[in-house]
Amino acid sequence: MTQDLAPFSFDALAAAADPPPSHAHARSGRKIPALTGKQKAAILVRLLIAEGADIKLSSLPEEMQTSLTETIAQMRLVDRDTLSAVVGEFVETLEQVGLSFAGGLGGALKALDGKLSPGASSRLRQRARDGIDPWERIAQADLATLLNVLEPESAEVAAVVLSKLSVSKAAELLGKMPGERARRVAYGVSLTEGIAPEMVARIGASIAREIDGRPSRAFPAAPAARVGAILNSTTAVVRDTLLTGLEEDDRDFADGVRKAIFTFANIPDRLNPRDVPRVLREVSQADLIVALAATLPAPDSLDGQAATFLLSNMSQRMAATLRDEAESRGRIKAKEAEQALSAVVTAVRNLVEAGEITLRSDEEE
Repeated sequence: MTQDLAPFSFDALAAAADPPPSHAHARSGRKIPALTGKQKAAILVRLLIAEGADIKLSSLPEEMQTSLTETIAQMRLVDRDTLSAVVGEFVETLEQVGLSFAGGLGGALKALDGKLSPGASSRLRQRARDGIDPWERIAQADLATLLNVLEPESAEVAAVVLSKLSVSKAAELLGKMPGERARRVAYGVSLTEGIAPEMVARIGASIAREIDGRPSRAFPAAPAARVGAILNSTTAVVRDTLLTGLEEDDRDFADGVRKAIFTFANIPDRLNPRDVPRVLREVSQADLIVALAATLPAPDSLDGQAATFLLSNMSQRMAATLRDEAESRGRIKAKEAEQALSAVVTAVRNLVEAGEITLRSDEEE
């Protein structure tokens, strides 16, 4: 059993520590000892641990962790009536809560993440940075920012940062480093065993300051990704013309734009076969039939291969029905075909943006 003890849980009990401790009565009518809010929290945490719960106390502010540990160290035996009364009071407290707010400016920024303008968010984060765990800010930074910030640092410092990140993010970060640099940083991890917590804290504060000092980006996506998203919604003629022009001006940028573009022809390479039914549920049957009618007559073309891919990853009965209806449509006008293909592509992009499916990367291809 895993129990993530949110700060609210501790606050709800510790809030009772300010008034004088009060007595309570067990169900048997026996008067139980007066307890402070911190003592009640300590009893609950000790009970959860005894029941085998994996309580992530690290999610609490450090001063709360310290206070809770000190309270646990001071306590001794607790009788069953007292334990039952504390648990009952805690459950009743939770049931009475209608809404809880994350404490402090940092908590408010988390709750409003993505809802504020970039300028307001940047100013507020600057005000709140002293109240937020620096390692939390480092963990939230994107890989490109971490790579740039760590580039001038020693392998040993980079190894400390790597050790404080989640395993998945640390693996991604290490994979983005040049081979020799990655090897030295990986070896540096082996040297972190004896490093003092105070030194780790200073490194975290220093790296966090570097991240906070970087100018905020007005646009969350890279330029190539933004242009690619725009060209996704244009016609094939416009898209090809612009890409040709971009290649003449900046071939590297044009390559980045091409990678960001997702069209109907990219479906076999980028869409996972198991996601085909999910995508097709988001496309009207009329658009799907037109898209198939426009592309199946040329099976060797990229669009024709995409149509065959879609039919191959659905039930045979549905595929046969759609193929028959597409063949009965006859010749499709170019504008009508473009709109139908765009509807299929839009369905894929919407599911990707919603996090319901994931496109395969160039490496996976």
